Amino acid sequence: MFFFTRKLSHSKLVQLYGVCIQRKPLYIVTEFMENGCLLNYLRENKGKLRKEMLLSVCQDICEGMEYLERNGYIHRDLAARNCLVSSTCIVKISDFGMTRYVLDDEYVSSFGAKFPIKWSPPEVFLFNKYSSKSDVWSFGVLMWEVFTEGKMPFENKSNLQVVEAISEGFRLYRPHLAPMSIYEVMYSCWHEKPEGRPTFAELLRAVTEIAETW
Repeated sequence: MFFFTRKLSHSKLVQLYGVCIQRKPLYIVTEFMENGCLLNYLRENKGKLRKEMLLSVCQDICEGMEYLERNGYIHRDLAARNCLVSSTCIVKISDFGMTRYVLDDEYVSSFGAKFPIKWSPPEVFLFNKYSSKSDVWSFGVLMWEVFTEGKMPFENKSNLQVVEAISEGFRLYRPHLAPMSIYEVMYSCWHEKPEGRPTFAELLRAVTEIAETW
């Protein structure tokens, strides 16, 4: 993680300041984000956040992911639990423990490696293939988390049931706080084939256009 986060610098990524490795336990010094984990923030403020704020959260994360995509990095664990919220409610991407730099936008993980099933597209749980387009799928699930104010995706399904459902074409429902324009963006992230999904640059344009009309 140290190698990757020292090389990455963007206003929507949590900044790493240093690592103390002289003795155990290791200490990692990062930017302090006063409002903590996004998932907890959404749940603790349920019913208090306007739709404009929820969209702003998605826009912040999309900006950070567009930067990673543009620079050849795959996050591989994008979810609300891995984003942090500042005192001014700016949201930044954190937890780069699974992040990889790739030259051809594809990374094949070793079989048996753990990954978050409920945030993962078919090519990950079937073939362990990661790309910026697998991050796009996860971003769609993250948007769903945001507009449900922190619900667990596929909350009544086991991991095996999720794999079966996704393989059969099942997708997450539209949250009641999400207008159809937002759900269409989410849904576009869940195309069965990676090449059928938008890039983060395209997602950022779409989210920004929606924000400008609200």
